[in-house]
Amino acid sequence: MPQSTPFQPRLSGLNQTGVWKLWAGYTVAPAYQHSISTEYYAIRNSAALLDTSPLFKLRFAGPSAETLLRHAMVRDVGAIADGRAQYTCWCDRRGYVLQDGVVLRLSSEDFLLTAAEPTLKYFRDLASDLGIARETVQDVSLDYGILALQGPLAHRILARLTDAADGLRYFGVTRCAIASHGVILSRTGYTGDLGYELWVPREGALPVLDALLEAGRGDNLTMMGTTALKMARVEAGLLLMDVDFRSSRHAWVDEQRETPAELGWAWMLRAMERSDRDFVGRGAIEQELATGSSRWTTTGLAVDVHDYERVHDEAGILAPRHEVYEETTMSVYRRSETPWDYAGYATSFHYSSLLRRPLALAKIPMDLAVEGTEVDLELTVIRRPQNVLARVHGGSFFNPERKIAVAEGVQNP
Repeated sequence: MPQSTPFQPRLSGLNQTGVWKLWAGYTVAPAYQHSISTEYYAIRNSAALLDTSPLFKLRFAGPSAETLLRHAMVRDVGAIADGRAQYTCWCDRRGYVLQDGVVLRLSSEDFLLTAAEPTLKYFRDLASDLGIARETVQDVSLDYGILALQGPLAHRILARLTDAADGLRYFGVTRCAIASHGVILSRTGYTGDLGYELWVPREGALPVLDALLEAGRGDNLTMMGTTALKMARVEAGLLLMDVDFRSSRHAWVDEQRETPAELGWAWMLRAMERSDRDFVGRGAIEQELATGSSRWTTTGLAVDVHDYERVHDEAGILAPRHEVYEETTMSVYRRSETPWDYAGYATSFHYSSLLRRPLALAKIPMDLAVEGTEVDLELTVIRRPQNVLARVHGGSFFNPERKIAVAEGVQNP
């Protein structure tokens, strides 16, 4: 039977659509408003609030917590200070990605981790292999709800409730009190915009949610569902597990598995040359980098809007521009004399009404992964395949300065 998040008693009355979907066994709203654009533009123009409680949550605590995480994670959590967070991934021993997530370092012996699927047994087995007590890792998924407050007015809204966000740097973590309940606050998010995430103890879920909604009432704070979030994350160039990649644990063959470099996360590996830290999969990853054996990389594709409109015009229909988001396989071809010269495939597609162009996230061979390289992306127009021009675009499509700017105290009415 589906579970309810700690915020569900309040959110059920705010869902105008009455539609709910499953996320990791919990009911969540794909949209709260009848127009997804309302939620999307709240992210980009004011602020939006999302319940991300279905994420699995682990606590690593004790004198061996850091040792375990340093061995498990591709990035070195030992390199970040207390009160900092880190986006990272963890791999199997062959260097293929199992999952990605965010580590919050609360202190030298206290860490939190978010994950998309259950992973307690994996980390406990890894602890046993290292001679570390299995109890070092605890599943605290039911102890906390998580709210993501995202958008340019996010800090202004928070400042009405606490001064803890003042001066909090990008990927910073702190503790504060909201509505008389202790909250763990991080400067993180999944929208590519200014944002914060709040870990709220279950007993404080409704008071904290109510306080945020009231504080944001004058700034058009809007509840957002998962669809608007996914649209924003494509613009930010952020990958989604089970859409843009799958866990090595659930793959049948290596063609379904990917390494950090193949997922476009080579930046996670830069520190390897400066450290001999042993982590799971390091040997295989070093071999891949040394031999240049990456099979592909994951990157963005900026679709030529004129070509996009052309193929629809020729079919006698208007090109879709409104609330277009797809999680589907779309073939990518080389632009060569050979027709339909297959090169790779896209996994996510979104027409950005803000940027006024179609965007995609795709897997392409290394020789094509050069900024500005032209390829053909296959679209389906009235059930027929049509190729449109696209150009390789590394990094984020949307990356505003406010995302990482240090927000100082603000005066509010």
